[in-house]
Amino acid sequence: QDLLRGLLQLNFKDVRSEEYSPSNSGSNSRIDFILKEEQIGIEVKMTNEKLKDKQIGEQLSVDINRYKEHPDCKSLFIFVYDKGDHIRNKQGLKSDIEKQSKDDFPV
Repeated sequence: QDLLRGLLQLNFKDVRSEEYSPSNSGSNSRIDFILKEEQIGIEVKMTNEKLKDKQIGEQLSVDINRYKEHPDCKSLFIFVYDKGDHIRNKQGLKSDIEKQSKDDFPV
């Protein structure tokens, strides 16, 4: 995440870290990065023994629903770092997440 922050700051003027999304059902989450002028949200996940396919998919589904309500997030990029190869069906997870993409909020 630190490396990505550095790379983003080289290429974008206004990179905001850990922006809160609007509250939904009594809780909110933080978008890892917002590119303010471009209105792009970026979410970064890293798998581990306890965070695999199902858990990543569930977390991202909740995040997507919350982030689309953020006034500075009109599209969302997701990076999943799977160094330990914990995701068994990478293409399935990617496909499931892409199905949540809408014309007014591409994911």
